[in-house]
Amino acid sequence: MIYVIRHGQTDLNKERKMQGRMGLPLNEYGIDQAKALRDELQNMNFDLVFSSPQERAAKTAEIVTGVQAITDNRLDVFDLGEADRLHINEVKMAGPLPDSSVYNGVEEPNKFVERVFSFMKELENQYGKQELNILISGHRCTTGCIGAYFEGIPSDKNILKFSSNTGGYKTFKFK
Repeated sequence: MIYVIRHGQTDLNKERKMQGRMGLPLNEYGIDQAKALRDELQNMNFDLVFSSPQERAAKTAEIVTGVQAITDNRLDVFDLGEADRLHINEVKMAGPLPDSSVYNGVEEPNKFVERVFSFMKELENQYGKQELNILISGHRCTTGCIGAYFEGIPSDKNILKFSSNTGGYKTFKFK
């Protein structure tokens, strides 16, 4: 079973600001969310634990499982470029993403999906036939993209609907 968790709250989440690669660590509430998730999953033995390299995701995985996660850059948060840390209401959006014609450095959505799917395909090829419990800690975008790996990319291309709330999780199985 694949357990896909979204990191706990940070001050940028609380302030409703865009949070990409210039994100903040977990705040007290985010730590409490991770501890609550740990308690919810306390009877679960995880064979493998992976995380985005962002501190907020890796720390959530560590609190939940008690082990240091294996970080992989393919699980890194979507690069928001110049829109990083701006208030959500101030950002000119193109669908669910900051408009790359307004903000420099915004990651190309197809490249983002390719890198996350690359990680998932490798994971499936290595472990898909085994009965393992695998935890993956990430962000709204990466957890949504992992959901899309299993469920398919929606016609509106909005993969964020597959993500859980901060401090939450979803489960998936390789076919």
